[in-house]
This record gives sequence, structure tokens and C-alpha cells, in this order.
Amino acid sequence: MAHAQGKYADFEGLRERAVALRRAGLSRRQIRDRLHVDNNDILNRLLEGEPPPEWTKRPNAKDDVRGRAQELRLQGWTYDQIQVELGCSKSSISLWVRNLPKPERKTRTREEASAIAKRGWEATLQRREEERQQTKRLSAGEIGTMTDRELFLVGVGLYWAEGSKSKPYRRQERITFVNSDPNMITVFLAWLRLLRVEQERLRFSVQIHETADVPTAEKFWAHHVGIEPAELLKTTLKKHNPSTNRKNTDDNYYGCLRIDARGGADLYRRIEGWWYGIVLSARESDGLNRT
Repeated sequence: MAHAQGKYADFEGLRERAVALRRAGLSRRQIRDRLHVDNNDILNRLLEGEPPPEWTKRPNAKDDVRGRAQELRLQGWTYDQIQVELGCSKSSISLWVRNLPKPERKTRTREEASAIAKRGWEATLQRREEERQQTKRLSAGEIGTMTDRELFLVGVGLYWAEGSKSKPYRRQERITFVNSDPNMITVFLAWLRLLRVEQERLRFSVQIHETADVPTAEKFWAHHVGIEPAELLKTTLKKHNPSTNRKNTDDNYYGCLRIDARGGADLYRRIEGWWYGIVLSARESDGLNRT
């Protein structure tokens, strides 16, 4: 410390300048840079007793919540009750009310404790869902509008992941795409339009479990792709297996939509070539020479 003080011999003069800068609204970092004070202890002494300007105070969106938590604590509420009421974490509550007197502990019945725990968990799940949805919205905004080339590459990868492929033991060069996600169907159809595959070449059919609401599913998929239900090919029903514990039994289950493009052998060959072009490019980008 003595060495540091020796470096700032005119301490009082330096303090007067520091105080003047502080009262002019400068932050600690700005004052440090202006006065070339690189020792935090000296800077603390120079600014001793001088409050920071309002603009340097970090805004706290939880000020209202903290104040409410303190009010409830003074009324005798427990951490669990405050968490349920305000939807905040117990760690935050503990920090906000740690200097307040603890309420008298009351004995709860098992039912009361269970109800409190349930409400607290529901509040936690709701907060997580809000965070999840916010992340999805921000991520969706990062995509923006795709170029034709970007859609082209996405479609190639999409088909090669989900579409029908020819095998060495079963040569079938055709375009068949089956999926239960309406959004996947939307992207696939947009890709086909980009490739100038005429609507007249497309055939649609539903594949669904026999215990589902088949007419509703047919209407759903027909509407989704812009055709009449009567234009669908015959629906394929999956037989019920009593030993299978099916999860897709709610009202939003519509089975899968199958899309076939007639005369698609040439297009299939091009897709296969495009895919291996992507693979080769990826290998070159990573410096991989493996086959």
C-alpha cells in the first residue's frame, strides 16, 4: 500500500479531481481511466463517501417481486408459500428475506404439504415453459428468410433423412416421403415446388392406427396440403397390437401423410447425387479424406 500511495503523492489533489468527476456523473471505470489509477484500494479511498451516479446502478427487474416477498415474510409466510405466490426460486427468496425474523413454524398435514409442493412444482414448470418458448422464438428469428439455395440444401438433407431410398438389395428409385409432422410436410412441399415438381404429379395418402379418428385425420391432411379429402388415395390402417403401449392417442394425433411423386426416378437419382455432393463438401471442409 505504501508503494501505491507513493505513486500518487498528491493524494488530496487527486481526490478532489476524483470527487469532481464522480459528481459529474462518471463511473469508476471512467474515473480510473481519466486519472490513470490502476489500484482499486487507492480508487476506493479517492471515492470514499461519494455515492455512484444513478445511471451506473444496474436495473433490477425483480425489485417489485423482492419487496412483495419481504412483505409476505413479515406476515409470517414460509419460503414454500412465497414461492407459490410469486413464482420465484427459493434461493432468491432466501437472499431477499435473510435479515427478516423467521415466522413461527406451523405443523402442516401431509395433504397441505403435498398441495404446497404441487403448486410450487407447477409454478416451476410454467417458468421453464416460458423460458423454453422464449428460446424457440429467439432461435426462429435467427433464421430469417431462406434463399432458394438454402431451401434446396435443407430439402436434400430432409429427403435423405426421411424419404424412401433405394437399396442394393432392392432397387427402387422413386420419390416417397412419409412424416407425421405437418411442418416437415410443409417444408418438403416447398422444396418440391422449388424443384418445379408439378402438383399434378403428387399423390397423397394417410397412414394411421386403426383405432384413431380416421375421417378427421383425412380432413386434416387434405386441408394441410390444399386438396379435397376425396383426392386422397386409400388410407393405410395400422393394426392394433394390444401389447403396445401407445402414446399418440390424443385429439392431435393424425397419423402420417405419405407423399409420392409420379415419374420420380430421375429426380431420385439427382437427389442421391446432391446428397453425396454435400457429403464430399463436408469432408473437404473438415479436412477428412476417409471414404
